[in-house]
Amino acid sequence: MFKSVTLKEVAAEAGVSYQTVSKVINNKANVSPETEKRIWQVIADLNYTPNYRGRSLRRQRSNTIGYTWEPSPPEQTNPILDSFLHSMFRAAEEKGYYMLCFPFHADDARMLQVYQQLYNTGRVDGFILSRLNYDESSVPYLLENKIPFVGFGRLDDHDQSFPYMDVDGGNGIAQAMDHLVSLGHRKIAALAWPENSRVGNNRLEGYFTGLATAGLRRNPNLIMRGEGTLEVGFEATSHLLNLPEEIRPTAIVCMNDMMAIGAMQAIRSVGLQPGRDIGVTGFDDSPTARYLNPPLTSISQPIPTIGENLMKRLIDYLETGTYQEPRCELIAPKLEIRESTMGYVPAKG
Repeated sequence: MFKSVTLKEVAAEAGVSYQTVSKVINNKANVSPETEKRIWQVIADLNYTPNYRGRSLRRQRSNTIGYTWEPSPPEQTNPILDSFLHSMFRAAEEKGYYMLCFPFHADDARMLQVYQQLYNTGRVDGFILSRLNYDESSVPYLLENKIPFVGFGRLDDHDQSFPYMDVDGGNGIAQAMDHLVSLGHRKIAALAWPENSRVGNNRLEGYFTGLATAGLRRNPNLIMRGEGTLEVGFEATSHLLNLPEEIRPTAIVCMNDMMAIGAMQAIRSVGLQPGRDIGVTGFDDSPTARYLNPPLTSISQPIPTIGENLMKRLIDYLETGTYQEPRCELIAPKLEIRESTMGYVPAKG
């Protein structure tokens, strides 16, 4: 995938013999600190990768874990990410480790180049991945090059190729659907994420499961897709409220709390009351969910516990060579019921 760089090219760029470069890589060279630093810098600049597997360019462990994520828009906070990061920072510090956070790149080749450079130059000992989607290139690359990592998320329901912890989003949405059906709702809409979102589709499966369990038919008109933002939640709900009365939803399940907040604002904008007239559920149970008006029924996932456990699992592997069991763990979230789904009275007849 990358242009192959030879040992001799590294040596020429650094102004030393290729034997010296080889000895530096294997911690056997007797050179000045300045020369050694220059060689390692050239290795990093040229993205040099040795032609053998299972060994690193590093002379010793860095006690640093790499983590990347896709930043939220500047005007939008992400309390779930904050909680995840804080739990990992704390767990790493307890073990004498640090975290190196770096930006996510949509360009696969560039992203793999970052992983390669950070690991092969010894700046990190391994990675925690949290943005795992369809056709993910980072996982096969890290597995092939024997680079330690753990994932918050999985590639598919049956994948056991790498250690991960994940939240069963489909289970969470199915809980929300059962709750809404028990209140008498039969026309339930879903604010879903784009079709290329693995996490979004996993959550949407819970919506379909809830419909099937209740004996309700799928109605494509009641499924709106878009990014998980306030704006999309507002616009999608405004569209749903303009549907003919016979299919207009009496409840809406949202794939995250941001969409749910936008949905509640759209409901209020037409003179209706969330909870009493139209039920709304979110996902994430963000810190503000219980303080909204009305408080938001949402699906809680144990983010701090997951962040802490992922960090400890990776560090345990680095220090023992073994991943603790279970290597792959799927966690059921919990529905937190509040006023945004309460007070609904089904129409008679």
